[in-house]
Amino acid sequence: MNSYRILTILIMFSSPVFWGCSPPSPPKKEPTAKIIISPSPSPIISPSDIKAANRYRQLGLQYRQQGDFIKSIEALKKSVQLNPNHLDGRVILGWTQHLAKQPLAAQTTLEETIKIAPDHVAAYNALGIVYLVGGHLEKAVVTHTKAASLKPDNEIAYYNLSLAYHRLKDFDSAITNAKKAVKLEPNNPHPLVALAMIYLDQGDSKKAQDTYKKARDLDGRYREKWFLAHLKEAGFSQEQIKLVEKLLSEI
Repeated sequence: MNSYRILTILIMFSSPVFWGCSPPSPPKKEPTAKIIISPSPSPIISPSDIKAANRYRQLGLQYRQQGDFIKSIEALKKSVQLNPNHLDGRVILGWTQHLAKQPLAAQTTLEETIKIAPDHVAAYNALGIVYLVGGHLEKAVVTHTKAASLKPDNEIAYYNLSLAYHRLKDFDSAITNAKKAVKLEPNNPHPLVALAMIYLDQGDSKKAQDTYKKARDLDGRYREKWFLAHLKEAGFSQEQIKLVEKLLSEI
């Protein structure tokens, strides 16, 4: 799996659900969010509709890969309408809406998915990221905590919890979760960068520098200030990126 998940994120960035986290100039106008399909009862889907839904889903992913978010979302909505029982299809739609800078639509799609399937880990991961990026930190904590409880080896949940708790100034919880993410995915520099940033903000410069150097060893681009801008796509806020820039300048 590519080390840049989000879900950047990237769990999941080896999955088509979370691939392509840096979209080129998506449409800025967000459509009015609405429930696409009633969450229950689960309708019986004909084989022909299932096949057509699969085609639309693949088409939507192709458009997304090309950066055409309007056509991508249109195709993915058709896929969900044809086969509302395909939960991953709903998550793909919600994640694509997130990438297209449509947070309200993404939130609605993913919240509806969770109503249908309360134990769907990918939906919690995606929704937690939507909350985090949107600044709904308490909701992000609750959502990612649920994701971690459903899947204890869920690195994405712990990683994003570390970012959320840091922004809430709960440094102990932030460090605990960042360490869990590092342990679960030692070859991903993102959790290490998050942990280093938290140490710096906590006032432990030595631990911050030592930890950041480990991330730099995994990916030499972390030696360059220009590269840090991509951390926005990995869930970092602008203030958090500035902290990382400060840390880099001190090494």
